[in-house]
Amino acid sequence: MQRTLCFLLVLSIAAGCRQAGDSATSHITITGIDSSRKPGDNFFMYVNGIWYDSAQIPASQSGVGAYSFMNFPQRIRLQGILDSVAASNNTAGSIEQKVGDFYASGMDTATIDKRGYEPIKPLLSAIDGITDITSLLKVATDEQKIGDGSIIGFSVGPDDKQSTINIAQFYQAGTGLPEKDYYFKSDDATLGIQSAYKKYLSGLFELTGLDAASAVKNADITYGIEKQLATSHRNNIELRDVKANYNKMSVATLAKKQPNLQWPALLGNLGVKVDSVNVAQPAYYDKLDQMLKSVPLDDWKIYLKASALSNFSNFLSRPFAEVAFQYNKALSGQAVRKSRAEEMTQAVDRSLGHALAQLYVKKYFPEDAKKRVALLVDNLKKALAARITRLDWMSDSTKAKAKEKLQAFTEKIGYPDKWRDYSAVDVKRDAWFENVLSANKNDYNYRVDRIGKPVDRTEWYTTPPTVTAYNNPPMNEIVFPAGILQPPYFDVNADDALNYGGIGMVIGHEITHSFDDQGAQYDKTGNVTDWWTKSDYDKFRARTQQVIDQYNQFTVLDSMHVKGALTVGENTADIAGIAIAYDAFKMTDQGKDSTKIDGLTPDQRFFISIARIWRVKTKDEFMRTYVNTNPHSPATWRVNGPLMNFTPFYNAFNVQPGDKMFKPENERIVVW
Repeated sequence: MQRTLCFLLVLSIAAGCRQAGDSATSHITITGIDSSRKPGDNFFMYVNGIWYDSAQIPASQSGVGAYSFMNFPQRIRLQGILDSVAASNNTAGSIEQKVGDFYASGMDTATIDKRGYEPIKPLLSAIDGITDITSLLKVATDEQKIGDGSIIGFSVGPDDKQSTINIAQFYQAGTGLPEKDYYFKSDDATLGIQSAYKKYLSGLFELTGLDAASAVKNADITYGIEKQLATSHRNNIELRDVKANYNKMSVATLAKKQPNLQWPALLGNLGVKVDSVNVAQPAYYDKLDQMLKSVPLDDWKIYLKASALSNFSNFLSRPFAEVAFQYNKALSGQAVRKSRAEEMTQAVDRSLGHALAQLYVKKYFPEDAKKRVALLVDNLKKALAARITRLDWMSDSTKAKAKEKLQAFTEKIGYPDKWRDYSAVDVKRDAWFENVLSANKNDYNYRVDRIGKPVDRTEWYTTPPTVTAYNNPPMNEIVFPAGILQPPYFDVNADDALNYGGIGMVIGHEITHSFDDQGAQYDKTGNVTDWWTKSDYDKFRARTQQVIDQYNQFTVLDSMHVKGALTVGENTADIAGIAIAYDAFKMTDQGKDSTKIDGLTPDQRFFISIARIWRVKTKDEFMRTYVNTNPHSPATWRVNGPLMNFTPFYNAFNVQPGDKMFKPENERIVVW
């Protein structure tokens, strides 16, 4: 439906809807506060506890609430669009025809199930035809082009030392578990995931006709190769080291250093014509080069089959998708599969996302939201500039460069000015698997075509309906898609307290990413350079270490704690994002006032809005995987962690010594 001036806010914020002739005192009423709890003990639960205690996680989901879980209701909207266009008589080659027929082909489960695993047999046959390392690498590169990375991690993006030009980049790959440590930890939860993964691999082989014993043997061989490769991986914390991930090398050097990888031929097979590439994690390719000789060729063939079957399992008949789901269940706690329509809506968004987005923004995105959000962005930038001026730990020379970087930001709001071209994607209504491969080939060619060319600074790296926001340091940009510009984050009818505590906090968070432990290493043009004085950078690192140390103490489940070193960038952005949003709120008339609404001061409404935008409830299995792999802290600590460091929150809710969130003022962390 079209958004009007009167609509219900998501997540129990009731709308006091303004009609023609209403007084200016109409407002959005905040409901659901748990007054039995002290705000200074657990503000997340004070604001969200009543909802949290009653919320039911749908069996087809791993969580419910705001942020990424809002993509569930978003998919219902997108599904409605797809149902409509799939049932229409569309012009051949139009975006309506492509997304409609792509969706319809995936919904045709009768045809998909009838085909079984026939669609993937040519790929498996090509693997059977491998006779040596040269042909093995040829198959691996051919599969890279259709969406199966297997042993090669390949991408294209700005050169960190010359950010205006795109470069070919290679990163660690070859494993199927979420992260390196999953192969080596021996706690019960990890052992359970290892077992589920091996069962998944053997199940895939059984579905191709192997007996159970042979399938288990193949799964063990595959897992053994992956575990060897994992020994060379950097873990998620080590991967945060920006400079360690930049290793630009000539192809000639790589050819000598890793002769078994046959780099000139490998790049030729990929369609990449360059003299140099960035190898982000060289140890992985050293290990792979050695293993190409040490691992028997027949074992490599089994591994490549497992990779292909795993990568494409969700595009084959129901038994393959079901085996894949059982493994996902162990990682996420999701009880039952999503509806077919929801799965296919996600698939369209993944493969033809910018075509589907065009239909979405026409129907659901109010253009006046762009102007309102642009004003918030401008005020947030002013607020950060003022905070930089007031910093007592940074020299004037570094402050000047920080402000230059801030003013050089590009802001993208809503949707791109130009859309991706999908004309090369061949979509047939009765060829689901082939449609997916055609879209994958188009994505691959889109990437490869950019190598050596100027970076397109109009490009978006997410689809506009997605509920997210991001900062891209090599392009010094912040992006706020249409999907997040809705309640509880943003409402054109809400008072400033709610919007600055909602989307304002998100904007402040994303701006700060240009000045977190990773973003701070990029200058105003997106190049990795030492633009700080050494003394200032040392002081900055000391403050981010305080963030790491504090968040390490936060308990999530049982004895599981937040990983401070993994989440330091996001936590720094949360702490500063709230401060910046608050300062910007204080520029508004409401922020300067003290008039209460429904008994709440403007400051109280601001902080309550912050707690609401992270209102999330998840399955424990999901949360365990999340803590081990995700650079964001769990929702509770995205609220309580920053607020326990922010003095205006103490003042707004009279937080006193003895309250569980209380910290003496000299222990409250301020980075920016």
